[in-house]
Amino acid sequence: MTEGVLIDVIREAAMQILMVGGPILISGLIVGLGIGLLQTVTQIQEATIAFIPKMVLVVLVFILVLPYMMARMTAFATTLMGDFRPFIQ
Repeated sequence: MTEGVLIDVIREAAMQILMVGGPILISGLIVGLGIGLLQTVTQIQEATIAFIPKMVLVVLVFILVLPYMMARMTAFATTLMGDFRPFIQ
């Protein structure tokens, strides 16, 4: 396996991680910021108020994005395992 092939595989794996995990992380970030702003404005500092909506949204986004995530991961695994010649050399 040459250095170029290894770098390409690592770069593609990192891109897959961002594409698969990104929607869930971004939705949690947006809801967390919104609830944090709301708590700051209303001066309610209760941790459970922020936790429940974030958890519900993350689960909902996970369910909605699951087909996309599985398609991306399956395509990546198929591409990676489809041709072993670059890895053997």
